[in-house]
Amino acid sequence: MLIYRGLPRASACTSHVVTIGNFDGVHLGHQAILRQLRAASLRLAIPSCVVSFEPHPREFFSPHSAPTRLTSLREKCSLLAQYGVARAQICRFDHAFARLTADEFIDRVLVRGLGTRWVMIGEDFRFGAKRSGDFAALKAAGKLAGFEVHAMPTVVSPRAQSNSARVSSSALREMLAAGEVELAQAMLGRPYSISGRVMHGDKIGRTLGFPTANVQLRHQRPPATGIYAVRVFGLGNTPLEAVASMGIRPTVTCSGEMRLEVFIFDFSDQIYGRQVRVDFLKKLRDEEKYTDLQTLKRQIALDCDAARAFFAASPTLPYSKPA
Repeated sequence: MLIYRGLPRASACTSHVVTIGNFDGVHLGHQAILRQLRAASLRLAIPSCVVSFEPHPREFFSPHSAPTRLTSLREKCSLLAQYGVARAQICRFDHAFARLTADEFIDRVLVRGLGTRWVMIGEDFRFGAKRSGDFAALKAAGKLAGFEVHAMPTVVSPRAQSNSARVSSSALREMLAAGEVELAQAMLGRPYSISGRVMHGDKIGRTLGFPTANVQLRHQRPPATGIYAVRVFGLGNTPLEAVASMGIRPTVTCSGEMRLEVFIFDFSDQIYGRQVRVDFLKKLRDEEKYTDLQTLKRQIALDCDAARAFFAASPTLPYSKPA
């Protein structure tokens, strides 16, 4: 997949089928759009393009109250590539971009920039200054400019008890915040995961007898916190079972810095600098503050026992391949 930053340059010869959105999480609703995008690309014999934004518009306008990220930009692009997207156009969301009217966005990005011949958006998607653009505006512009416009209807979670369980990024954030990683997995079509490089930490886990991999976080407000049974990808041909802590480590520091630390069972290789993916499969408990390191050590041993028991009870647990 080709990745372009900023507004697309005027396209004199290349046409595209296009979809527009934040695509945070690339959940089942997004995947349904991407399947339609790929089908249109094959039917019209032209490349597909996802137009997205960095940062998220709500991060730009209200950084302290913006929703947590489900995926980093790197993770999102990796997932888009898995679903057959040929091009990702990552528009920098800044003051200049925020001032583009809906008509200017259509003209500069879709018509002159990408030579759009077919476009699909979610039925509630809004674009342009003050969110003035909607499906009706895009449909009218398509008639004038000569491109098809389609809306993707709501997708309902396969584990929903009613038709009200709409697949959405906000619903996923609520599930992960509540520790309901199994329900989140149903909405994602895969386990919730975080990818990052293994960094040097303060080696406290090593002194306790549980050396951990400190996985780099792109954002300091992940949607899930606590202790989890996880699988780690990127360190061999098969995933490795582990227990992970996502939190601020209140027993050992007052810094408030969020850390993802992973203790991989029966593993002792040096992996600093390696890129890994951590799949969250079962929440074991919330993070707690203990009176001393020995109490923490005993609790980590119990967490390892609980994670091992989970894996032993789920020998055929499915997993997705690494991106």
